[in-house]
Amino acid sequence: MFKGLSAFPLTPFKEEHVDEHAFLALLGRLVEANVDSIGVLGSTGSYMYLSREERRRVIELSVREAGTIPIMASISELRLRDVLALAEDAQQAGASAVLLAPVSYQPLGEEEAYSLYEEVSRHASVPICVYDNPRTTRFTFSDELHGRIAALPHVQSIKIPGVAADGIEAKEHIDRLRSVVPAKFALGISGDDCAATGLTAGCDVWYSVLGGLFPRICLELTRHAQARRADEALRVSAQLAPVWSLFKRYGSVRTAAAIAIRQGWMSAPGLPLPLAPVPASEIGRIVDCLDALS
Repeated sequence: MFKGLSAFPLTPFKEEHVDEHAFLALLGRLVEANVDSIGVLGSTGSYMYLSREERRRVIELSVREAGTIPIMASISELRLRDVLALAEDAQQAGASAVLLAPVSYQPLGEEEAYSLYEEVSRHASVPICVYDNPRTTRFTFSDELHGRIAALPHVQSIKIPGVAADGIEAKEHIDRLRSVVPAKFALGISGDDCAATGLTAGCDVWYSVLGGLFPRICLELTRHAQARRADEALRVSAQLAPVWSLFKRYGSVRTAAAIAIRQGWMSAPGLPLPLAPVPASEIGRIVDCLDALS
């Protein structure tokens, strides 16, 4: 399942509860576009702000709505005990894979992070994707640690942060990771603004925030990259530069929420408090781009 476009939708909130109607509408857009997979409860899906019961409900809704499209669900939590419980919930709810980041209040050491993945791999019955997100978790994986974790049972992908804009440098980065992971192991790019570069440099999958809002243009970019049409993939990405600029300035989840509100896909503020979407005035700067996408 770790190939092509993996679209990561928001988890809309209304009056501090998950807005299931809005969530199903977002999922419906992804199903209609026929994305390659759907990633729920990632950072874009506000997983750390949801209770165990809310997370399970989101996965159940996703699996039911997605049909044959695979669902990957985050199981990240502070304590190993809770990670294992969330993993069991996700598997029972029908998730095809789980996404795990080394989140912690006290910064983790490498051996602590390895032990987390080692223990989860013992209990998993579905593939595991390693979530490498140093900006949020404040944990930085070494290449050696990636290699050790990639060798564990069920670990089949790494969701890496953005790569360099320079194609040669990006390819060197991807090749270096390839040298420490098993053959046929899936590397996925998660920095939307550098997705075209990451895919053409050798990544197998784009774990995409924008794909959760506008799946068709993200599929177009992905298919160009898969067909080795690098110039076309970069051309599509350049059309999205106004969105990438807001992602860089405010973060992707706040920007994605503001876009979804502007499009009428969810009610304001749409995020779990105290998080707030990007001000409407900032979204006003990219209305031409959004109208073209629509």
